Amino acid sequence: MKNKIKELTNKNNGWGNEYRANRLRQFVRGWVNYFKMADMKNLLLEVDEWVRRKVRAVYWKQWKKVKTRYKMLRKYNIPECKVHEIANCRKGSWRASIMLNSVLTNKEIVNLGYITMTDYYLKVSVN
Repeated sequence: MKNKIKELTNKNNGWGNEYRANRLRQFVRGWVNYFKMADMKNLLLEVDEWVRRKVRAVYWKQWKKVKTRYKMLRKYNIPECKVHEIANCRKGSWRASIMLNSVLTNKEIVNLGYITMTDYYLKVSVN
């Protein structure tokens, strides 16, 4: 499962965000429907955290330049000092994705079209 999610959320494959979200949504639905009889809520909670971090890393990678990061971070109405701190981060995308928790919240990621495995599992599970 993790290998397939890595493939779908690869930040270097050139897919658009809508296409990536659609493919990930299809995979989540298929995988959860196949294993809906199992008791795997805790596993899915951990995987959801990891997937959200990968999604944040994809967006960070897309905002390549500091100028673009400033522009995109200002849209989320956070203080200017915080925008400056996050936009000028020189860490890698995986490390910077931790800082994006305050900007790309879980609700925002759902609004972007990504589905959480836990929510879908709770909707369709037999248990």
